[in-house]
Amino acid sequence: MNRRLGDILAQVFDRLRPKAKSLIITVYGDAILHHGGSAWLGSVINLVEPLGLNERIVRTSVFRLSKEEWLASSQIGRRSYYRLTEQGRRRFEAANSRIYFHVSQPWDGGWTLVITNTAGLDPDTRDMIRRNLGWTGFGQLAPGIMLHPDPDKGVMRQILTDLGVSDQAVVMTGGTEAGFSTAALEAMIHGCWDLKRLAADYDEFLDIFRPLWQSLSANGELDPELCFVVRTLLMHGYRRALLRDPMLPDELLPANWPGTAARALCRNLYRLVQAAAETHVMTMLETAEGPVPEAHPSYFTRFGGLQSAD
Repeated sequence: MNRRLGDILAQVFDRLRPKAKSLIITVYGDAILHHGGSAWLGSVINLVEPLGLNERIVRTSVFRLSKEEWLASSQIGRRSYYRLTEQGRRRFEAANSRIYFHVSQPWDGGWTLVITNTAGLDPDTRDMIRRNLGWTGFGQLAPGIMLHPDPDKGVMRQILTDLGVSDQAVVMTGGTEAGFSTAALEAMIHGCWDLKRLAADYDEFLDIFRPLWQSLSANGELDPELCFVVRTLLMHGYRRALLRDPMLPDELLPANWPGTAARALCRNLYRLVQAAAETHVMTMLETAEGPVPEAHPSYFTRFGGLQSAD
């Protein structure tokens, strides 16, 4: 890699300061899930080495992810294989639908409220409801009341079922009454979601990755290992901002919303490096049956369509 590109990539690392466990989550979600979701730990260690993760850190991270029910391990001979649990797979698929496939639709003016019987729930369960619904974009209107203008209702139901509170939740839908001032609605939106912080996160993402796009797009043939590093850091940085984004309809967002530019940059840079990155992943990863399988066809529909490496 040329010196300028190396300097830019070093700056990306320095500004993101990614934590090991979070990087492993990004790698499983972005690079391993669509290849079956399982891999020999030794090959994962080799794959992520250029991200600055050594063997001890990777082993510690996957052990913790197993404790948190993201991953499950199996032993064949002297080798350990880590695969996504069903719960982990659902988490990734819910996140990936927001990251790779979200398309903004016109808003019908409706709202969905999830009201839980907080009197019958312990504080930890109430917090789990808030956090899990929050990951899908719900905002907290008041204790025990979460709302969203256009949620994924299938994911919402699954969360309430997984938490064992579906019989203690009331889900209501409705719209705002016409003829009232929009000031109260705007105040409610800013009270439920920290849009200023989110806009700052997107601005930072743009500031970090624009120089990388400009440098890489001016290069010819790209190194597969470098592209894997770039793609992983790109998705780590984008996911960090996006998964705090409630994905509100355009009608409820401020003018010149930086999330729009951030998505365009992420899409373009991802498309630029993904084929070479896939070559590196296919070269490095191993399963109990041998090399990882080819990418699932759905992979090539990410960000509106990708080209294969062939």
